[in-house]
Amino acid sequence: MTSSKRGMKMLRPALLITLITSMAGINAQASPLFASDEPYKGVLTAPILEAYGQKKQEDRLYFDGYWSQKNGEETERVSVKIRTRGNYRRRNCTLPPLMLNFKKKEVETTLLEGQDKLKLVSPCKRGEAYQQLIYLEYLVYQLFALYSDYHFRTRLVEVAYVDTGNKDKRWQTTNFLLEDDKAMAERYELELKKIPYTMRVQMDMAQTAIVEVFQYMIGNVDYSTLMSPEGEHCCHNVKLLSSEGTDTGILPVAYDFDSSGFVNAPYATLPANIPIKRITTRYFNGWCKEDRRYKDAIALMISHKEAAVALFENSPLLNKTYRKRALGYLQNSYDRISDEDSVRKEILEHCRGDVIKG
Repeated sequence: MTSSKRGMKMLRPALLITLITSMAGINAQASPLFASDEPYKGVLTAPILEAYGQKKQEDRLYFDGYWSQKNGEETERVSVKIRTRGNYRRRNCTLPPLMLNFKKKEVETTLLEGQDKLKLVSPCKRGEAYQQLIYLEYLVYQLFALYSDYHFRTRLVEVAYVDTGNKDKRWQTTNFLLEDDKAMAERYELELKKIPYTMRVQMDMAQTAIVEVFQYMIGNVDYSTLMSPEGEHCCHNVKLLSSEGTDTGILPVAYDFDSSGFVNAPYATLPANIPIKRITTRYFNGWCKEDRRYKDAIALMISHKEAAVALFENSPLLNKTYRKRALGYLQNSYDRISDEDSVRKEILEHCRGDVIKG
């Protein structure tokens, strides 16, 4: 069975994610696009390679095109503007990720109703290995949704590309659509914080602990809950939510997991200030808070172990090699957070800064 055919099967573990998120008090007015867990098919017709050609430019143009999709028995076609997005993957991948910019009025009554901008997360290069990495990252988003009440929604889409600027050159990959950050904030009826940095005392300690322990579990140090790269809103690979008009109880929401040891992408690099040599090495990069916050986060994750294992064990997306690798990494993470000595040495005594109470 080809990877694309595997990708078009329904993800049974994702049904559990849907149940959990609905119980978490998420706005019931879910968009049609993310109301289903079943992968679907789309066609992007645009000067795609011309858009790719601008990937190393800081100022990039939007290119006009069309997006067609299957919605049940009907085929829907709407206009779309595309441009490359992101940072490392944008500059270095053969198939850089794209931003899809729709017109809200035009997508009314379609599967995309309510959508404005969507991130299309694609394999970095062609080939089965890079396709498997996309499946892994997609499943890591599902894993985070299992643990955290606050998360981005995703949906798999098998995209046929038609490049109008190159004699209608065609290719196909399975990708996933990532919910827009503004839409995510609106779904939780919270405000998306657009600030250059935040302070530890402003953060919701319970949610921050969940994010930090999760990042440790997947072997990811490419994030920050406090700072952002120069010229960008806080924070690095983390979005911040809060009640409107407040600057306390800020909730971090993690995203972009391709630099984690769990995914283990060949292009992933480590930050210069992190004293480990391999991307697969777990290194706790969280800020110190009361032990109970970390212990509560760990207890939460342990309580979901069966569902977490099933997410990867039962996924029709992963081939035998990548399923075994994912399950091995996940089991090792659970072994570590289930061992009091490891928790003490690798998390409680390894956190940064003084303990912040709250």
